[in-house]
Amino acid sequence: MTRQQERARRTRAALVESAAIEFAKRGYAAAPLNTILEGSNATKGAMYFHFQSKEELARAVLQSGIEQFSALTDRWTRRTDIGPFEALHGFVLDLAKLFHSSVLVRAEFRLIVELEFYPDVQSGGSQFWGRTAHEFAIRAQRDGLLRPGADPEQFTRVLAASLAGQRYMSDMAALEGDLGERFTESLEVILTAMASPEWLENFAREGWPDSGSELPDS
Repeated sequence: MTRQQERARRTRAALVESAAIEFAKRGYAAAPLNTILEGSNATKGAMYFHFQSKEELARAVLQSGIEQFSALTDRWTRRTDIGPFEALHGFVLDLAKLFHSSVLVRAEFRLIVELEFYPDVQSGGSQFWGRTAHEFAIRAQRDGLLRPGADPEQFTRVLAASLAGQRYMSDMAALEGDLGERFTESLEVILTAMASPEWLENFAREGWPDSGSELPDS
């Protein structure tokens, strides 16, 4: 990579990062383009070299957030050393940490519910949560860990909606407490209704194991 190419790469990354900060804080419509430029130390000409419009810049932010969601889900679904519910718990804890540490992820979550980007919700980050939860629910059903008659599709829908709701309420109501604790609370309520009696008995004795983290900087 030439020096000019590296400079262009850094400028683009700075624009995406600065835009993510503003979108996460203010939303798409209220985020001033001038503030984004100031935060990135880029000129308007440099921005238009990389992005034809503010919307195109926002879509780059969306894609960057989705890539982080995708990488995390891929790492957790490859875990076979622990049970599916234990892996799902580790995943939702890492998801909470990712919301805390990554402004790109927070911006994606904010943008995807705005009118300009709502048609993209089916390809947004929440779809990665849903697919991951569904895969673990299918594994649990296969291993006899779901209550007889429990539906993995229902498990997935309720958990994904609950996690999204916890995240939104965390922002809207400035709730005290750790997001990971609230995600764990959502998972445990659903498991109480849908996990097998045998799994629940063991969980009552043992609790959650330390399953580690799959975040890149862990």
